[in-house]
Amino acid sequence: MNELQFLTLDSRNMRAMLQNFHQQVTEAVQIGKNATLLKKFKKPKNIVVAGLGGSAIGGDLLRTYLADELSIPMQICRHYVLPNYVDKDSLVIISSYSGNTEETIAAHKDAIKRKATVICLSTNGETEKLAKKNGQMFVKLPPGFPPRAALGYSFFPTLVLFARLGLIKSKDGEIKETLQMLKQKGEQYSSLDAKQNPSLALAEKLYGKLPIVYSGADRFDVVGYRWRGQICENSKALSFGHVIPEMNHNELVGWKVLKNQMRDMTVIFLRDSKDHKRVGLRMNIMKEIVGKYASGVEECWSEGKSNLTRMFSLIHLGDWMSFYLAILNNVNPTPVEVIDYLKEELSKVK
Repeated sequence: MNELQFLTLDSRNMRAMLQNFHQQVTEAVQIGKNATLLKKFKKPKNIVVAGLGGSAIGGDLLRTYLADELSIPMQICRHYVLPNYVDKDSLVIISSYSGNTEETIAAHKDAIKRKATVICLSTNGETEKLAKKNGQMFVKLPPGFPPRAALGYSFFPTLVLFARLGLIKSKDGEIKETLQMLKQKGEQYSSLDAKQNPSLALAEKLYGKLPIVYSGADRFDVVGYRWRGQICENSKALSFGHVIPEMNHNELVGWKVLKNQMRDMTVIFLRDSKDHKRVGLRMNIMKEIVGKYASGVEECWSEGKSNLTRMFSLIHLGDWMSFYLAILNNVNPTPVEVIDYLKEELSKVK
């Protein structure tokens, strides 16, 4: 792997987006701090984040990250219609980076119909028009990124807003630690020496294989989901996975019959020092079970003191790994042509 490959394949400079992710997070935090709050805000009975793809993952990470602190239910809606319980006592976060996501616009209109309190995050588009027309809080995000590369913008402004609205405690300390980690890892993961760069080393191990990603079912279920999505979108390769312990009650049994196919699979365990001790034990036993069939088994451990830092340490590793895997696969990591085609076909039918 050399610089010429990057210049040829990475024509839209995904590498720079990854290198500068800590700067995006810094800007995203400031966006949350500078946003004009709702004049009248009462604590909601529930929170729903409506979004799809890269715009939804930030809300999903918030849900898992804040699960031990939020005193009200929080759900992610990746659909046209909001859950039936949404009403005037609900807070609905509309997250659409482009502002024109078909499903999210429908959910936005549904929230208006139900008289929910709405906060919108977007660059522009129909989301901005609806927000301004209905006098809703609108947080304008910087344009120019693929939604999946704008995770800082879909996560951190909302996190800061939740603290400003009194829904959670300030996370300034954890954010500071996370920024330091992202800056340091961004430098390390930029290296083209696999001996010095664990993200590149992992990509080389996954090259030509089907990655199976397993994680714990608490904070890291969404991290595993992010890994699989990034492999699909950046590397243009399939990836599957599950969460533990649920996987031990169904999918585990499937590691038996298709032995030839399983030899082309590499299993990745996303691990955290704060995993439930029984989940950690299950992973240790599973390594032995799946190791008999898979081409390889890898463990990736989170780093950092705070929950936020540990979550984003694995997210950043996965983002970089999927980027390098794209280069190894000889594809441009940024375009998602089949999604564009699907949207074009859908637009023909109203």
